[in-house]
Amino acid sequence: MKLTAKVQVLERNLRNFVGDDLDPLSVKELQSLEQQLDTSLKRIRTRKNQVMNQSISELHKRTRALQEQNSKLAKTKEKEKTVSEHPKRGLETIGLGQCSGTLNLICQPEVPPPPPPQRLVPSLNLRDALQARRTLEMEETGEAQTVPRSNNSLIPAWMLQHLTN
Repeated sequence: MKLTAKVQVLERNLRNFVGDDLDPLSVKELQSLEQQLDTSLKRIRTRKNQVMNQSISELHKRTRALQEQNSKLAKTKEKEKTVSEHPKRGLETIGLGQCSGTLNLICQPEVPPPPPPQRLVPSLNLRDALQARRTLEMEETGEAQTVPRSNNSLIPAWMLQHLTN
């Protein structure tokens, strides 16, 4: 019995809130209903503002975090760029130098490797040797203008002389 009465009251209140069945209500009941609707709207607006402010503050935090991450990535990219521009100086440009051992606390700066020793034995590359011999022979005999020059040819100059004469 009590349960059915409560259900009927709730259904009537729902119809009143929706705007149906307002004719049997008195002026005082209508004013009370209007006040209830106003307070409910105020609570809804307050909660909506709280949620929006929380989401805005979260977005500001994310923005700051992304900006920090972006600046860190830009710095590491710049370091990598300087390292790639100066590969011989590598770690020295960052300021680390070269460390020997895992527990060594003092690092020595990187020393560039010594230049390769001069070749005492002539090159065994046939193409270079033939080209060098051909230019020497042409300079000695003065045939530089008469013999057609071909950089891609492996044929010695004395074999080309019969083609031009």
